Amino acid sequence: MGKKRLEFNREPFYDPSRTYADNMKYGPFGGFADRKKVITSEDPSFDLFGYSVHLPFGIPAGPLLNGRFVKAALDKGFDIVVYKTVRSRIYPCHPWPNVLRVKIRGNLTVKMSKERPLVADSHFNTKQFSITNSFGVPSRDPDVWQKDLANVLSWAKKKQVVIGSFQGTAKGDGNIDSYIRDWVLTADLVRKTGVPILEANLSCPNEGTSHLLCFDIDRTKKIVYAIKSKIGNTPLILKLALFPDDKVLKKFVKEIGSMVEGLAAINTIPAQIVDGKYNQALPGTGRLRSGVCGHAIKWAGLEMVQRLKRLKTELSVNYTIIGGGGVFNIDDFHMYKRAGADCVMSATGSMWNPYLAYDIKKSLKLSVTVSQGNYARRNHYRSS
Repeated sequence: MGKKRLEFNREPFYDPSRTYADNMKYGPFGGFADRKKVITSEDPSFDLFGYSVHLPFGIPAGPLLNGRFVKAALDKGFDIVVYKTVRSRIYPCHPWPNVLRVKIRGNLTVKMSKERPLVADSHFNTKQFSITNSFGVPSRDPDVWQKDLANVLSWAKKKQVVIGSFQGTAKGDGNIDSYIRDWVLTADLVRKTGVPILEANLSCPNEGTSHLLCFDIDRTKKIVYAIKSKIGNTPLILKLALFPDDKVLKKFVKEIGSMVEGLAAINTIPAQIVDGKYNQALPGTGRLRSGVCGHAIKWAGLEMVQRLKRLKTELSVNYTIIGGGGVFNIDDFHMYKRAGADCVMSATGSMWNPYLAYDIKKSLKLSVTVSQGNYARRNHYRSS
């Protein structure tokens, strides 16, 4: 494996210049399409809810749109991969563009995200950077994604695991009981595929409100109780946003932490996104504010991991901590581990570096090689 192939790939496996539908149909791209496989043969392993993995590192819900993306991630040595968040019914994607580079130096603090807009464009580079992604958590029909997810499970090699992410969908009538039932229905649909671990996405403003579900502790508690009553011993992870108020986070952990097997943080930090002329950059109603991820939110991911670790000890609650946000390289992985993360995830970093898991495994002196597969695209698609 030459050094060049371990550097940032200028073509990410999800192509922002193409629509979500075209990425779904023709992707993945970049290094995920080169048919090379990272082969790990080291015997030592990490335990994740009773399942062994070579390395506690992977790709979170979001960029792995379907089975082809998941298979490519597994082939590239990402041992924990999360199939994108699904719903109980078809749900449309926001209009293109969905991914833009955000111009920001340093950290995106909570105060900054509220006080001034961030300028974004489509000029991605090969350094650590930040992006905004705005999809609206689209979903295919369960008949489609259930079959696709079930097929994915056969592609996981020894010491790799696939996680199924899901969320409930409100009908818009204000009926809370119906909303909770939809969470339970969707969890059960995911469980019936045979996926060994579930993740409830509580951190996307997907129902037309900026108030995230994870901040509504009473409602989250009811939803989690209902889900666990249905899925039984199947491990459940809750995907969280950044909690600015430490008292609220402590209450969340105290009341809900013992109900689940894992807590994952963070998703994104929302901010106003504008173009170079300070007009709304993402077209459509309700899209002025959009989640920012990548390098600018690493501080927040690390801070949440440290706080979850402290509360785990302070409140004598047992859960696995899954950290993520701004993980681009080997050092970032180790920073999260030192902060207290049991597992580490990378979305933006892995999109532009398909060999990130390989890099980390080599740094840990695991026995890892790369097969010399023939490069061959499955299509000749060109964007119009």
